[in-house]
Amino acid sequence: MTQPSGEYQPSRQDRLRPAEYVGGAAIAAIFVGVICLVATRDWTITLIGTGGVFIIVLVVLALLQMAIKPNAEEQAELGEGGPDGSEPDAPQGPTRH
Repeated sequence: MTQPSGEYQPSRQDRLRPAEYVGGAAIAAIFVGVICLVATRDWTITLIGTGGVFIIVLVVLALLQMAIKPNAEEQAELGEGGPDGSEPDAPQGPTRH
């Protein structure tokens, strides 16, 4: 499928990626919440543990995603590629002649 140059349309997978991260964090939080509720039978501790695990897992997944080098499609979306999709030239500092 060809697209006009300069106009990037993310795929369905790219649009659903944030939902995957939130879903994974929610699954981990529910797991910890159930274990905590069965072990303590205290709703306050369960809610605190569930919320804490949800936030921690979500932040860790976001940090791991940021550590991955972007591929060609992501570079095109961010506008970091050259006109032919190549890497932009490194900025040149002052030179002595």
